[in-house]
This record gives sequence, C-alpha cells and structure tokens, in this order.
Amino acid sequence: MLIDLFVPVAHAQEAAQGAPNPLVQFAPLLIVFGIFYFLMIRPQKKRLDEEKKMIDQLSKGDEIYTKSGIIGKITGLTEKIMTLEVSDGVKVKVLRSQVGGPAQSLFEKKEPQK
Repeated sequence: MLIDLFVPVAHAQEAAQGAPNPLVQFAPLLIVFGIFYFLMIRPQKKRLDEEKKMIDQLSKGDEIYTKSGIIGKITGLTEKIMTLEVSDGVKVKVLRSQVGGPAQSLFEKKEPQK
C-alpha cells in the first residue's frame, strides 16, 4: 500500500529529532500548579493560620460571633468546645472551629474608600 511507504519515513524523522526534553513536556503542568498555588492554596493557608491564631487568643469573658450567626460571651473553654452565654442563663456549646471572630468587629464602622 501507499501508506506503508510513508510510515517508516515518519518514524525515521521522529527518531532523528531525538526525544523531547521531559522538563519541556512538564513545563505547562508546573506553570498551572504554580498559578494554583499562588492564587488559591497560599491565600487559603494564610487565612486559616490567622483564624487559628485568633481562636487561640480568645479567653473567658470575650464576646464573639459564630459562623452560624450566634453572638455570645465565652463562659467556658476546652480544647475543642466553647460554652457561650447567649442570654441570661442560656448557654450554648459550639465548636471552636466555628468561631467567626470577636463581636466588636461586627459593629465597627468602616470608612468608605475614596
């Protein structure tokens, strides 16, 4: 057949060029990973570290809000659970990981950007 005449020629040309550099083949993959790292992974890690630092600094008597929208004063702390007093005599236990931040940050006025 006519195609059989050209196939060995194509293989010979490919062999003459040599194998491509593996680094060049993986360069697009490395570039995409770098973009994901700097745009997604790094900021997320930074935010989680700041959140952990904020939670570690909380103590009894601090007024906080949770990610579910509950505002209360801390009356008890354990390694994983906080007890919040949300009203006189009403106490709620929440996971430390669900703390959103100090309640005073909710009421601070932010100046409009110019």
